[in-house]
Order: sequence, then C-alpha cells, then structure tokens
Amino acid sequence: MLDIRRIREHPEEVAAALARRGNGPDLSALLNTDAERRAAAAEAEEMKAAQNRASKQIAAKKGAGEDVSEVLAEMKAIADRQKAAAEKARELDGQVNDALLSLPNLPDADVPDGGGEDDNVELRRVGTPRAFDFAPKPHDELGEALGLMDFARAAKIAQARFASYTGAVARMERALAAFMLDLHTTEHGFTEVVAPYLVNAQAMQGTGQLPKFGDDLFHITEDGLYLIPTAEVSVTNLFAGEVLDGATLPLKLAAFSPCFRREAGSYGKDTRGLIRQHQFHKVEMVLLARPEQSDEMLDAITAHAETVLQRLELPYRVMQLCTGDLGFSAASTRDLEVWLPAQDKYREISSCSNFRDFQARRAGIRFKDAGGKPQFVHTLNGSGLAVGRTLVAVMENYQQADGTIQVPAVLQPYMGGLKVISRA
Repeated sequence: MLDIRRIREHPEEVAAALARRGNGPDLSALLNTDAERRAAAAEAEEMKAAQNRASKQIAAKKGAGEDVSEVLAEMKAIADRQKAAAEKARELDGQVNDALLSLPNLPDADVPDGGGEDDNVELRRVGTPRAFDFAPKPHDELGEALGLMDFARAAKIAQARFASYTGAVARMERALAAFMLDLHTTEHGFTEVVAPYLVNAQAMQGTGQLPKFGDDLFHITEDGLYLIPTAEVSVTNLFAGEVLDGATLPLKLAAFSPCFRREAGSYGKDTRGLIRQHQFHKVEMVLLARPEQSDEMLDAITAHAETVLQRLELPYRVMQLCTGDLGFSAASTRDLEVWLPAQDKYREISSCSNFRDFQARRAGIRFKDAGGKPQFVHTLNGSGLAVGRTLVAVMENYQQADGTIQVPAVLQPYMGGLKVISRA
C-alpha cells in the first residue's frame, strides 16, 4: 500500500511513477476524498472539544444553581454534529483505503521502462546450453514414455492442469525440495518454516493478492479461506500487526509448500506438461529487513536462487523486469530463467522481488529502530525454486537418446544413489 501522505505531498511525483507502469490512474479523486476525510475528522475532533467545553459549562451552571436547559440543547446539537462528522470520516476513510488498495507499488528509479516482457533487460547468462546429437523431447513425453507421469488420470479425478507422477520422478520432486531447503538453511542462513496452506482474506490482502487478483485464487467460501498461491502469503503474514525488534532483522525464512492458482489469465498458455499447473510445489525465501538492508537482500536472495541452478548445473539467465512486466506489489524484480531444450528457450523458474514497505503497510508489520521509533519493515521474497519447473528443467537437460534421464550429482544422495531414471 502506498503512503497517503506521500501521495498528498508529492502527487505529481507519484503519478509519474505510476504512469511508468502503463496508464497511470487519476489521483485527483483520491486526493479529494482524502481532503474530505481529513475535514470531517477535524470537524469531529472540534465537536468533541466543544462537547467537553459544554460539559464543563453545565457542571459550573449546576453548581451555581443556574438553568442549564439552553446549554443542554446546545450540547445535544453538538453531539449530533460530532456523530455525523465521525461517521462521515469513517465512511471516507474506507473509501481512501479501498482506493489505496487498488494502487500498485511504485517502481524503483533504476527499473527500466517498458511495456512487457520483451522489454526486460538481461543482466547475465550462466552456463552453456547442451548441444544434443538427437532431438530433445519435452518433459511430459519423457515422463509418460517412462511410465512415471500420468496427466490423463490426474485430469480424471480433477481437471486439466493437474498431474500425477510416480516412482523415481516423484522421488526426484521430493529430492529437489529437500535439496533446496537444505541448501538455504545450512548455507544461506534461512530458518525453515511450516505455515498454513489456507489463509484468510486479510492475509491475502496483506501481500497484495486481494482485492486485485481474486479471480486467480481458489476460495473456500464456507470457511472464508483461500488456498495459498505461494508460501510468501502465509509466511509474511505470520508477522502481521506486529512490531519487531530491529536488532533481529533481517529475518530470513524458507518454506516448502504446495501452491494453488486458477491461472485465470492464462487460458491457452502452456496447456501441456508441468509449466503452468493449478497445483504445484515451491520452496520460497521470505525476508523481513530494515529499509537500509533491502537492496543488499535483493542481491542476496537472487544469488541464493542462482546457487540452486548452479549446483544442478542448469544453464540460466537473470532478467531485470521492466516497469510493464513488474508485479503489482513489487518495486523491483529479477527473474531467473532456466534453459529448456525442448522449447529451445529460457523459461522463468524464479522471481526475486523487493516490495519496499508496500506489503508491510498493508499487513501492519513494523520494527523499532535504534531510537525506539516504530517504522515499517521492507519485505522481499524469492522462489528458491519452483520445484515442478526445476523438475522439468532437470528432465529435459539431463535426458539421453534412449529416453532415460540422468540424475544430477547433487541429487543422487537424496535418491538413494540412483544415477539414471529408466522405465518403471
């Protein structure tokens, strides 16, 4: 959530920053409502003070044996005005809050301008795509030919965009998640967290999924709960409404979870395989930091996500997202894109974002600085990594001409020493 004071004091600057994302909203209506709200709140306070003065006047008149009927009538009129002004202020406050909830974060000044993913900027490439002496197959064909992936049976009990896999492929998914968590907790300083997979609407609002992305969420209406689209939601909101000790920051938390997304805006995209599923697994890195730490932390979590790909010896590139491709809550995002030989292209496997104080304002997460003054934390998160997409990348990059799949050396200890996945 943006700071209303910043909008009030620097409307042109905020409007220009929002315009960099595309068609910037007209802030005049918000500012007018805010001005009305402040005027109503001031009137309510003024009437409250007038009530106090009248109350003292009544007490004095009663003590002197004087008639207080006129002052009582005046006090009633003041009370009515106070109540009306307070109700108006509350109503307008709700309107201001709703308007603020609809505004995206401001992009950092160094985020490149652009209209969409074609304008993202490549920062670096690591690793060289393998030269195959045969036509590489997509992961779904490999998995089905090995008898270890079954999309038809999954669709039978659910619908399209669900998958079932068994044997060594299922074990590799588990191995990847364990490897990622072990790496982040033993080498990168993260604390592992298990948090709820179902959260309330307030939590979804806190990290920016609601109200804007309600159509992409699975909602259990009877309980008023939502299935999380990422562990970022539940882990970040564990601290909602709290004031943290600044000396404990940054908090570095890692969580493995299932993730659930309707993919409402992706009809017709990636309908085959595991790339775009309604249900998938992910290891998420979440950081809560002091403002002066967050730039360094974005570099760090990007490097942590890269380490996973480096240990798996998968070619990838790092992209700085432009303003037109930036997520709603993010001030700056770097995507890691892994090479998929069957598609002959790089595909996103991790997003690492700095949200500044945008989420913290929505969720009410503060810390006390050295002087004891509360201020909002900066939140960050990064996929470390999306497990299903990492499985895709391993299967396609490590496939052999006979349809078997080599197991990366770093995963072999997690798979009982298995070196090659062959037909079940």
